[in-house]
Amino acid sequence: MARVVDLVCYPVKGCAGTSMSEAVLTPAGLAHDRSFMVISEDGVFRTQRRHPRLALIRPTVSSDGARLVLGADGHGSVGLDVTTSGPRRDVDLFGAMFRGIDQGEDAAAWLSEVLGTPSRLVRVPPEHDRIAEGLVSGPSGYADSSAVHLLSVASLDLLNRRMAERGAPPLPMDRFRPNIVVDGGWADEPHAEDRARRVGIGDAELGYAKLAVRCAVTLVAQEAGVRRGPEPLRTLAGYRRAASGGVVFGAKFSVIAPGKLSAGDEVAVTEWGDAEL
Repeated sequence: MARVVDLVCYPVKGCAGTSMSEAVLTPAGLAHDRSFMVISEDGVFRTQRRHPRLALIRPTVSSDGARLVLGADGHGSVGLDVTTSGPRRDVDLFGAMFRGIDQGEDAAAWLSEVLGTPSRLVRVPPEHDRIAEGLVSGPSGYADSSAVHLLSVASLDLLNRRMAERGAPPLPMDRFRPNIVVDGGWADEPHAEDRARRVGIGDAELGYAKLAVRCAVTLVAQEAGVRRGPEPLRTLAGYRRAASGGVVFGAKFSVIAPGKLSAGDEVAVTEWGDAEL
């Protein structure tokens, strides 16, 4: 049977993820996932597309979300008590305007030093009501789109075999920044996640939203915080180009029913559909 082999939370959008053996799945995805975001002084979100050094920042958030620590080699760390009651400010995510709660001068100064450009940190406000569209729509924090990104080991294995045929070295799973990694059973077929429409994990349920369109973030070596192209986009473009023209890899899901997830949980597909590729 297919099982969860990794759960990864990214508390700060664009920064390093934390692998977990268990996690709480909320209506907006894994607890605290993409609940913080680094922005420019005028409110535009920062991304690894332009600031690959974001990958070097390691966030740690307390289970209740009240304390956040940011660390990076050579820069020490900064800790902050998370505020959810401060003034709201406009933030720009892919041209869409949302609100964020600024997390103060200490975080801003530390991030500006690490990234080499004036930056600030904001948190999703409690009243955040963003709905990400898809076949199944649902709440989402500051993620690019839908709340949960699911990817199978078999899909990555196929990509690495195809890259090897071109003389390119294999890539690790972290290049694709998934939340849930699955292996075994139905997931032994590469890209079977494309066809999964309803997915049960424990008492939680996910609904398929859309395929995951890949961008230049996949060119960033996460452990180094530098861009190393042209793979995997060059190889993916040869066999994973959607009708819309984008390169796709993995699938995005909305949360139908929240619950607790653990590594080793069975991942059961209760409804299948046709791949949108």
